[in-house]
Amino acid sequence: MGEHEPITFALPKGRILEDSAAFLESCGIPASVAQSDSRLLRFDAPPYRFLVVRGQDVPTYVEHGAADLGIVGRDVLLEQEPQVYEPLDLGFGYCRLAVAAPADRVPDPGRSHLRVATKYPRLAEAHFRAKGVQAEVIKLYGSIELAPLVGLSEVIVDLVSTGETLRRNGLVELETILESTCRLIVNRASMKTRTREISDLIRRFRERREAA
Repeated sequence: MGEHEPITFALPKGRILEDSAAFLESCGIPASVAQSDSRLLRFDAPPYRFLVVRGQDVPTYVEHGAADLGIVGRDVLLEQEPQVYEPLDLGFGYCRLAVAAPADRVPDPGRSHLRVATKYPRLAEAHFRAKGVQAEVIKLYGSIELAPLVGLSEVIVDLVSTGETLRRNGLVELETILESTCRLIVNRASMKTRTREISDLIRRFRERREAA
């Protein structure tokens, strides 16, 4: 990447975009431009560029050098294990990865086999394996809460923030697998070739985080 190329951030679409942009703005980075037009996916505010992508795609953009830095949940990083630097917990976007089931059909705790619907197959399988449960993992990309209601699965593993979506669909939370907040990630090559610029950004982010 050339010396005068913009410093590129990959930011997640959806509810986290607003928090991400607000945090960057508080550090003097004009990220609110990324919220100016929902039809666009790339926004330039020299010397910065912002790519707005699916949260689960943020690590891919950063790992492969399409972005220098990214903001993404810890849950995504643990599921994907990308080859990136993770210098800072940004502290916002709290949620938890939890196991849930229909309130009227909670599986027996002694079950040795479960059908599990989730967007997090690796984390789900590892969690149940550690408990001695053989998990038949069914990967879905959305509407996870529907799966046990129509018999596709017995339980789900999904992100929970307030729990309201679970309650509205008649589901109850059974256990928490992990807690997640947004993390700053950095492309490894960018950290070496743009050390001064990126180190300065990390310092500013850390100072803002500590002052919160």
